Amino acid sequence: MKNRLPSISDNSVIVRNSSVLMSYWVSFSALGARAAYFVDRILRGAKLANLPIELPTRFELVINLKTAKALGLTILPSLLGRAEEVIQ
Repeated sequence: MKNRLPSISDNSVIVRNSSVLMSYWVSFSALGARAAYFVDRILRGAKLANLPIELPTRFELVINLKTAKALGLTILPSLLGRAEEVIQ
């Protein structure tokens, strides 16, 4: 903020609690649900070698409008519409 540089983080908690402009990262709730699925399969006797490796499919975008205004930036409405959370 001191140097008026917008920054992007991989942690939405940082965006909520500081002057970071935005965050784009994996949805931890979606990861948790998939982890529960794999734990269930393992507990039912599935062999680890037979379980697939998966990449994340859900991501979260969090935008801090307070920081954008402080930096004199305008965030496009189309980008705001895609955000899971907009911090006023």
